[in-house]
Amino acid sequence: MNTINSFYTSNELKKLKFKKIGENNLISRLARFYDIKNIEIGSNVRIDDFCILSGIIKLGNYVHISAYTALYAKFGIELEDYTGLSPRCTVFSASDDYSGNYLIGPMVETQYVHIIGGKVTLKQYSQLGSNCVVLPGVTVMEGAAVGALSLIVHDLEPWKIYKGIPAKFFKERSKKILDIILECNTSKTEI
Repeated sequence: MNTINSFYTSNELKKLKFKKIGENNLISRLARFYDIKNIEIGSNVRIDDFCILSGIIKLGNYVHISAYTALYAKFGIELEDYTGLSPRCTVFSASDDYSGNYLIGPMVETQYVHIIGGKVTLKQYSQLGSNCVVLPGVTVMEGAAVGALSLIVHDLEPWKIYKGIPAKFFKERSKKILDIILECNTSKTEI
């Protein structure tokens, strides 16, 4: 029986013409990339089935983007090292202006629409739970974590856990993962 690997090979990824592509990545053949020349992917990155990545995107190392997640990055989205998006997250760096002063939609002539937004950044060690939505211009600071079904509308402080609509402080987050990463890096250099 001949089975096809569900992830691109390293050689196939190089042929896709990403702006940058690292090593040891698992990227689903069922993920979709738009404006691929503006997408940078570090090493040890996993992108699961049915994800959409569109626009100016920079992924660090050890990043996981779970199934059905979408990154709409007209003004840029950056996921730093050791960050993750659980299934069905949606991150927007741009939005139509819903004030009523402009038309809305990608098929309307540009002089009649007004796109607003700003870069979204997830600093290292941050994590979003399933079905989170991030609005334009937000920075999720180092180590912040957000519970499932949350709406992130403003910057989040480091090493705190948030939840809700809109996301609000829930409790402090442990920094033990820093010790684990140090231990992992130490054991790699000892080999």
